[in-house]
Amino acid sequence: MTLNGKNILVTGASRGIGRGCALQLANAGANVGINYRSHPDEAEEVAELVRKAGATPVLLQCDVADHAAVEEMFADYVKQAGRIDGFVSNAAYSDRENMVDADMDGFRRTIDVTMWGAMFGVRTAAQHMIRQGGGGSIVVVGSPHGSLAIPTAMAYNMAKASIEHMARTAAVELAKHRIRVNIVSPGWIDTPGERKFFSEDELSEGAAGIPWGRLGQPEEIGGLIAFVMSDACDYMTGSTLLMDGGISLPWWSNRDEGKP
Repeated sequence: MTLNGKNILVTGASRGIGRGCALQLANAGANVGINYRSHPDEAEEVAELVRKAGATPVLLQCDVADHAAVEEMFADYVKQAGRIDGFVSNAAYSDRENMVDADMDGFRRTIDVTMWGAMFGVRTAAQHMIRQGGGGSIVVVGSPHGSLAIPTAMAYNMAKASIEHMARTAAVELAKHRIRVNIVSPGWIDTPGERKFFSEDELSEGAAGIPWGRLGQPEEIGGLIAFVMSDACDYMTGSTLLMDGGISLPWWSNRDEGKP
């Protein structure tokens, strides 16, 4: 598996899964466009680690919910890097409340970033790839939320379900341009974003209940994404790969022998 010399843009790359993805792409030889919105210091830390891996980083501040800003970001990246070979749609936002009590500003923001942000990125990346020729690879970061009706997360559930269908549709439309589009769906990953909803004790207790017995790490998801974007997966498009430690399995149905 190699991505030597490829130029790949990752949204939400300053923290969490995006950070792990940027670092694993760099380790595989790719130069990385590091998109961030509000964590400049952490984005610079990622850029320094990309440099240490022998790759070239480009820092790109942009709110992915802003279509015009996304188009400007891609144009800036292509101008600096020369071309774009890959795109990882990772940036997301989520508020958690029961639907009947939800603050609609937060509800809309979740949809705007997680759904529209992904669509804007996939569309703009594809436009550049088509113009320059030579194909490309796009990965959309999905979630078990796309199929599991997790309470208090209606907006996020809706957004993740929609972008998976969006990605499959894009895969059909872009195949003639030799642009692959795939979905990587992480489970419960140990990221700063999880601390918005859970304490350390709650995370530890929840992790113990996952079939694999722990939370996933951002670098594990990043490694899978790097593999999917490599030529080793040239025959893969429109696929969904689940990496969740078994959390989507019916783990709740396990019973100790002799107990109900």
